[in-house]
Amino acid sequence: MYFDSLPGWLRWQEGLHPLAIDLGLERVAAVYDALNPRHHKPLTITVAGTNGKGSCVAYLEAIYKAQGYRVGSYTSPHIIKYNERIKIAGEPVSDELICEAFARIESVRDNHSLSYFEFGTLAALDIFWRSELDIQLLEVGLGGRLDAVNIVDPDIALITSIGIDHVYWLGDTREAIGREKAGIFRAATPAIVGDPNPPESVMATAHEKNALPHGINKDFYYKKHLPTWDWHGGEKHHFDLPEPALKGEHQYRNASSAILAVELLSGSLPVSETAIRQGLETAGLKGRFQLFPGDNPIIVDVGHNPEAVNTLADYLAEYFPERRVHAVFSMMKDKNIAGVLEIMDPVVDDWFFVPLANHRAISETAMREIFLQSPASKVCFGFKGFADAFNAAKNQAQPGDVLLVFGSFFLVSDCLNEFEKSELTT
Repeated sequence: MYFDSLPGWLRWQEGLHPLAIDLGLERVAAVYDALNPRHHKPLTITVAGTNGKGSCVAYLEAIYKAQGYRVGSYTSPHIIKYNERIKIAGEPVSDELICEAFARIESVRDNHSLSYFEFGTLAALDIFWRSELDIQLLEVGLGGRLDAVNIVDPDIALITSIGIDHVYWLGDTREAIGREKAGIFRAATPAIVGDPNPPESVMATAHEKNALPHGINKDFYYKKHLPTWDWHGGEKHHFDLPEPALKGEHQYRNASSAILAVELLSGSLPVSETAIRQGLETAGLKGRFQLFPGDNPIIVDVGHNPEAVNTLADYLAEYFPERRVHAVFSMMKDKNIAGVLEIMDPVVDDWFFVPLANHRAISETAMREIFLQSPASKVCFGFKGFADAFNAAKNQAQPGDVLLVFGSFFLVSDCLNEFEKSELTT
């Protein structure tokens, strides 16, 4: 089946495989072998973790770009446009390139059924090896061991953090989840662990695989003396670095992990301290603590699990102390919604629930039940969609109050799409 437009391909892929998420490498590896028999690839950094994957990729992309290297990055999900998933030199690739890759995949797919995510992963890998890159950055979609990205052997494996999420597929303990994420480790290959308190299973897996583990606060660390900070790793040191462009205490850990990856690959891709500084200052990421300043500052964040919203709550307390916060939010029904409400309620004054047109999203009826069991503050229901709920929150806000949009990627996508085409932020 072939299509002459990217939307056509994507609509077809959504119904091609019976399961939206189907972990396992057998099908996707078979197609990859046919697509790229010699497994050509540029240098590769694979990034896994519960939270912080996108941030680490953003720092690495900005640093290598500042040095003048040709870098490709594969991330998911996208916020506004599918092309955001596959970038070269920091820019989304064209519809044409993606469609050509999809056509090559379909020509060798045979009878192997591929999920939407697997098709996209293969397209990214196909585009990257044909594009004369210096390095590719691959973000794991879910887990690690059985994620489609793991068909490629990385030159650096990086785990950002381990939290409880996606329990249906990964397990309901940090030990089980850590073992799944550590599945990206390879023998005789650096394995960076940016979680300051990793489950024992992570380091155990590193040793089982004969990987070369590097743990934060053990093999590399940072020290803040605001407004600058220092980084140390073995015999390498960087002093008086600029504050990371992405905000929050966790971003020092993410930035530190990215710097270590750069240093470990410096024999193949030398990077100057100037490029590291520039990358730290210019890294950007849609939908992660994204701030729209104004009389009512707007913060947009895709935090949707307890670990992520703990960080979000800390961010609000640090950067917007004593401000009233009006939260426009929605989540997927398989998330720990009660846990998120418990963490966020102390910093949120009013809640505005957004119903999402997605079969995985929680319904208004189910959300009402959760709020009945929660000590959460005032909540408003009955909105048609994001714009309706956001305008209600905006009308409720007094000068200086904060408007917070957070939760599902689908909500943040709706939000940023609305912001692009309207005057909601003014």
